Amino acid sequence: MLFLVGALLVLGVVLGVVAHVPAPVSVVAGLAIALWLALFAAREHFFGHRRAGRLDRDRGGVR
Repeated sequence: MLFLVGALLVLGVVLGVVAHVPAPVSVVAGLAIALWLALFAAREHFFGHRRAGRLDRDRGGVR
């Protein structure tokens, strides 16, 4: 419950900041965050499976 309250508080602060900065700044910040998330997702997709496979192999191949 405290996590939800904290998340809503952070959301309110971020939306307040976005409302007061120029639109191009908000767009650039949004694109930067989207790029960061896309890179993270790609890294997890391509390298996350290898880590899981290696851990399974280390335990004797049990899946």
